[in-house]
Amino acid sequence: MRAVLRQAVRDVRTAPPPPPADTSTDPLVAEGRQLTDDLLASAHAIGELMLEVAPAYLSDTEATNGALALLCEEIGEPLEHGLAAGRYALTGDRRALHGTVL
Repeated sequence: MRAVLRQAVRDVRTAPPPPPADTSTDPLVAEGRQLTDDLLASAHAIGELMLEVAPAYLSDTEATNGALALLCEEIGEPLEHGLAAGRYALTGDRRALHGTVL
């Protein structure tokens, strides 16, 4: 059941935005974009973990009063970053990470 639900959530998420149309030939810009993509991928993975511990139907208060605060403490992630990563994993919207991870 868990795998079916996890797959359904993945299917519903919005697609990530397409890469910028004006791709630069500058290797430094390309490296920066790759680092950003890697950061977003890791934030997404952390977000999925957060959603397994504290499902999206819980409020932030309910989630932080439960196991989510303990998980964030164990992995060394600030609680606000964990909550933001969960929102990013649920929506696929990079704006969820603004001010925390990005």
